[in-house]
Amino acid sequence: MSASEQSWDHEVDFLVVGSGCGGLTGALAAEDKGLDTLVIEKAAVYGGTTALSGGGIWAPNNPLLVREGLGDSRADVRAYLDAVVGDRVPSKNLDAFIDEGPRMLEFLETSSRHMRFQWCTGYSDYHPEEPGGRPKGRTIEPLPVNLKELGEDEALLRPAALATPPGLFITSKDFVQLNMVTRTWKAKWTALLTGLRAVKAIILRRNIDTLGRALIARLRLALKDAGVPLWLNTALQSLVTDESGAVVGVVAERDGREVRIRARRGVLLATGGFEYNEDMRKRYLPEGGRDNFSAAAVENTGDGIVAGEKLGAAIDLMDDAWWMPSFRRPDGINQVLVSERSIPRSIIVDQNGKRFTNEASPYVNFVHAQLAGGHEPTWFVFDAKAKNRYPICGIMPGQKFPKAWLDSGLIQVAETVEELAAKIDVPVSALADTVQRYNGFARAGRDEDFDRGVSAYDNYYGDPSLPQPTLDVLDKGPYYALRVRAGDLGTKGGLVYNEKAQVLRTDGGVIEGLYATGNTSAAVMGNDYAGAGATIGPAMAFGYIGARHAAEA
Repeated sequence: MSASEQSWDHEVDFLVVGSGCGGLTGALAAEDKGLDTLVIEKAAVYGGTTALSGGGIWAPNNPLLVREGLGDSRADVRAYLDAVVGDRVPSKNLDAFIDEGPRMLEFLETSSRHMRFQWCTGYSDYHPEEPGGRPKGRTIEPLPVNLKELGEDEALLRPAALATPPGLFITSKDFVQLNMVTRTWKAKWTALLTGLRAVKAIILRRNIDTLGRALIARLRLALKDAGVPLWLNTALQSLVTDESGAVVGVVAERDGREVRIRARRGVLLATGGFEYNEDMRKRYLPEGGRDNFSAAAVENTGDGIVAGEKLGAAIDLMDDAWWMPSFRRPDGINQVLVSERSIPRSIIVDQNGKRFTNEASPYVNFVHAQLAGGHEPTWFVFDAKAKNRYPICGIMPGQKFPKAWLDSGLIQVAETVEELAAKIDVPVSALADTVQRYNGFARAGRDEDFDRGVSAYDNYYGDPSLPQPTLDVLDKGPYYALRVRAGDLGTKGGLVYNEKAQVLRTDGGVIEGLYATGNTSAAVMGNDYAGAGATIGPAMAFGYIGARHAAEA
């Protein structure tokens, strides 16, 4: 049956499935090219995993970075991605990201008054020591935004994973300073300004937000200005094809009933990964990473990947994820460890009571080492001075850990290292020797085992008041141990696509009319991670690329 002969409940030119950053950017690009566009979202709220993220965008040589004097040569960017990604992804896809990422951000800035960003000052690339790497970083983030501008859509934005006090809003630039609030005058000044901003927001009755929710809010405001509708509670059921095999629409379930949506120029799948699909996790992810300690949106169950596979789409990188050391709080929330791993006076040990990698390394690399070596269980060990100097897992210096954390065994406390070892069931002598060896490295200023603190990335969240920002001795009881798991920010594997974001069949042919971006697609970063926002930057870039291709095809 031809597309024109099929029965449709709704028709558009371009259909976007998913309301994260990749989908919303694609919708804006399609509408800008004159396509009648619709976004559908499975959840009752919009924003996807992006709304739960830090909202950083890694897209080298974008207009904001150029204005900051941080422009790149194309050769440097390519050299860096070659070093980090290697030949794990198609070369043309890397070229497309390098070339179109800056154009995507230029489009956003020039097409909407809402799309405004700032440089995350000094947030190093994750591998700055590699050719083309930047110790000062290439990450940008959205400026804070007043959510009340969204009107009725304010209440429909996906809630943050962790609640913050009324009026308080913190950018990534603020966060790295506030971590050192007991250690530097610059951090104390930042804390004062943050408090004054909160008071001002309360007085003026503003609801200011930052990070991933700010990025989604800004994209939603731009879409509202452009007149692009967003349907919530609308879940993809299947893709519809014509007699040639081209995708011409979808079958979805909206508010409990089936709806057939025709898409004359194409469908963009931006449905996230398969983080919350237990069967897919067990089928594809490695031992140690199959249990779900994900910080992604709970609706991400691989819908777009499964729908594409049913049409013969190729998949890749299904055994990998955007790994992140995590822990599950007694209230069931999965919480991640980012800055904590760079805290001086702390180490991470395995079931043998030994360190196994550089604790401060990029989180994907840390968990790769954790999984590859079978280091399970894993414990984040720190002393009383660390507890009193630095925020740890959202608990401020001087603030007690919640009683439920202690009662549940999530955190163990002991007056000596030997007592702590017994509580966490690791060999007593091994943990004591590990702490003693690490303390020797800290006093000498060099980690001879794992080079902790050598990379500029390691030191970004370290203590600048120390000679070596990530190295200091553990020698002050009581001692603490937090149970750490292999968590993730989302899965990396998904549909294989070309430089136009078109989904490819297992034989390499194009599935006409079908595009994919974000965690629905196989990550352009391969098995690694170039810098903060290297999930979001490519998702937005390939959403933009796919929409423009659909408009011009």
